[in-house]
Amino acid sequence: MGRTSVVSSNQRTIHRQLHDLVLKHQRFPYRRPLAPFSRAQFDRIDQIVRAAECPLILDSGCGVGESTRALARMFPTRVVIGIDKSHTRIERGKSGEHLPNLQLLRGDCVDFWRLAAEAKWPIERHYLLYPNPWPKAKHLQRRWHGHPVFGSLVTLGGVLELRSNWEIYVAEFAAALKIITDQLATVERLIPREPLTPFERKYSASEHPLFRLRFNPD
Repeated sequence: MGRTSVVSSNQRTIHRQLHDLVLKHQRFPYRRPLAPFSRAQFDRIDQIVRAAECPLILDSGCGVGESTRALARMFPTRVVIGIDKSHTRIERGKSGEHLPNLQLLRGDCVDFWRLAAEAKWPIERHYLLYPNPWPKAKHLQRRWHGHPVFGSLVTLGGVLELRSNWEIYVAEFAAALKIITDQLATVERLIPREPLTPFERKYSASEHPLFRLRFNPD
């Protein structure tokens, strides 16, 4: 496996526009119409969620589902749902080991989070493992904490865990959570014993510093 370059950015600290942007998104709820495909996918999985009558583990941006499968083994009494926008990655994930509490589906998190928040899903844990950091300063609004859907992400509740190899992304995410909830997240360096995702394995092999955020809302 070749070495992976560390994140390169023209941004050296938390973006100076973060505070105003997060507050603006709180004042003006996100109104983008839901895609019919998203609604259909959600309705299908919502039936499984309601029938299970147990807390959920959500793995957003799960890629090929390696992390989702690991979480399903870790939490065998929970329904574990992995969502990714790529049909190809999800289909690759479905070819792996079958676990009775595992659900992998293609979906747009922007739509899915809004629907899940509206349905008040009983989310116990939510994982965001190595999202695209969009490291250029001009791309702040493409990061999850700079996106209008961030409020819905927070509303989902549960213990939130984010992992990244870009420290600024994690620091910004924690700052955005503080703006919305007035609560502090825990941020720490991470040395994974067993990598959860192919990205984590690749970054660890390339000796990148890795960071983990954990947020347990009151």
